[in-house]
Amino acid sequence: MSGAAPKLSAVISVHDEEAQLAECLETLKFADEIVVLLDACTDGSEAIARRFTDRVVAGDWPTEGQRRNAGIAACAGEWVFEIDADERVPAALAEEIRGVAETSGADWHEIPVDNYIGGKLVRWGWGASFGKAAYPGLFRNGVKVWGDQRVHPALTWSGRKGAMLSERLEHYVDRNISDMLRRLDSYSTARAKDLRESGQVGSTANNVRRLFSRFIKCYVFRKGYREGGYGLVIALCAGLYPLLSHLKAKMEND
Repeated sequence: MSGAAPKLSAVISVHDEEAQLAECLETLKFADEIVVLLDACTDGSEAIARRFTDRVVAGDWPTEGQRRNAGIAACAGEWVFEIDADERVPAALAEEIRGVAETSGADWHEIPVDNYIGGKLVRWGWGASFGKAAYPGLFRNGVKVWGDQRVHPALTWSGRKGAMLSERLEHYVDRNISDMLRRLDSYSTARAKDLRESGQVGSTANNVRRLFSRFIKCYVFRKGYREGGYGLVIALCAGLYPLLSHLKAKMEND
């Protein structure tokens, strides 16, 4: 597209992702430009990124929201497709994304997600801030703004939501149950810092209640029971996430 503004930008923000970055970027060649944001990387992520694109932005951002907004701001495309390093775009989804960007009259679209634990597809039970069954990953440049939080930043939208895409993104979210528990610890630590800074730590009683309501939401209403032991662990982590975040914010200083 020499001499013309790109129609579609693919953007990815990473921190030390040399082990899986190339495999992700290989699936983004359908985009008119690829933008890679390097957040305080100390490994070989930059060298890998430059094999695929010259649109590389390096820096150090204190929150996930700031990092994601910086990546979007670096995109020149009319449409932006946002992805993470542990995700892959199958050929059918790439074709659908291009078609939507060319024809949609809406401003943003959700993309359904297939989550894998190790090599096993685990489709049911995700949600309640511990996994995504779908996400608003395709949007017109300028309509999506992330909030200033460290984990699960809030979103502000303008414009009109379009239909969800039919093809699925592949998300290699965890290698095993130990990975899931490490992710729970990391997420709740970051969330605790956000809670302390906001001054809205909440009450223990309310967060105990949320443990049960979120467990039921994931295990029953989102059919986590269909995934056997993995569905049970997902529901437990989803329920524990707000309670652990609250307790860390209330009892710890770091």
